[in-house]
Amino acid sequence: MKYNVKHKQIYLIFLFALIFISCKRSSRPDVSDVKVDIKIERFDTELLARKGKNIEQTSNLLAKKYGVFYDDYIHKMVGTPEYTNDEIINTLYKDQAYNDLMKEVDSIYPNLKVQERDLTETFKYIKYYYPKASIPRFITFVSGFSYPTPIGDGYLGIGLDTFLGKDSKFYRGIVESVPLYMSRRFTPENIVPRVAETFAHEELFPEPDANRTLLSKMIFQGKILYFLDQVLPENVADSTKIGYTTDQLGWAQNFEPDIWAYFLENNNLYETDYQKIQVYLSDGPFTPGLGDNRESAPKLGVWTGWQIVRKYMKENPKVTLQHLMADNDAQKILNESKYKPKRK
Repeated sequence: MKYNVKHKQIYLIFLFALIFISCKRSSRPDVSDVKVDIKIERFDTELLARKGKNIEQTSNLLAKKYGVFYDDYIHKMVGTPEYTNDEIINTLYKDQAYNDLMKEVDSIYPNLKVQERDLTETFKYIKYYYPKASIPRFITFVSGFSYPTPIGDGYLGIGLDTFLGKDSKFYRGIVESVPLYMSRRFTPENIVPRVAETFAHEELFPEPDANRTLLSKMIFQGKILYFLDQVLPENVADSTKIGYTTDQLGWAQNFEPDIWAYFLENNNLYETDYQKIQVYLSDGPFTPGLGDNRESAPKLGVWTGWQIVRKYMKENPKVTLQHLMADNDAQKILNESKYKPKRK
């Protein structure tokens, strides 16, 4: 009898676990019927594969296939308007450093099946919430570390040379132009979050010109991150969404009450001086003025805005994602969030 009771207890625990997992999964809308199938076009491999072939034919073929992207790539990303397409392509093929970089990208990314799968999931959610959103062409390229995710007329580019992995030998050689606190995020798992972030900022939610105060900018950036919460695959870590290390995320979480107290005590929320507020919004190795020995996480204004928006949505469960993103009343969102972080 004791044996049976024990097994019943195990069965009940297992059943409750299944119910919990099912409920957690059901918190997101069902997007299985949303028709999205992302395919990433490999401009980078096509360009590399045609090395040694007729330059004029190569340029004409790529121009026909890639249209506006090709023109932007040739004359804005790797060249300038005063040189012809053929001249720029020929220069690229003769540049040993560029060819080494192209081959490195090709070896790290023989295919992009994982990224296509995750982008498909992400854009299914985006189309669910915003059916009229136009999904761009996704095109990979190599530009010499200059453009991670440029967006143009009908396309969103993915500069694979900016996602080689934080320990890539190439990044150690460019620390003067790309500091290590930036290149540590140049990893494959950052591709989909950065693409989604760019699409949100540039196509769906351009920042209103009226956003002048630190608070309005904090809430705007917080809404973008909350949007990423809703559309990115659920296994994407918060640290990846905001671009923190795990230590930086832990620091921000641990000192959340102190961060908020700092903003209040220094009357920062309604500051409009761009130079003063950018230190709390811009990327960097840390946030100046907060923490000891430069140990703080960077852009703590953005992180705090994210926590305010999360709290607001928790306190107001009837507010839809669409209503949140359209609401530019930062003060109302703060007030109704009842945000008062306490030390855990």
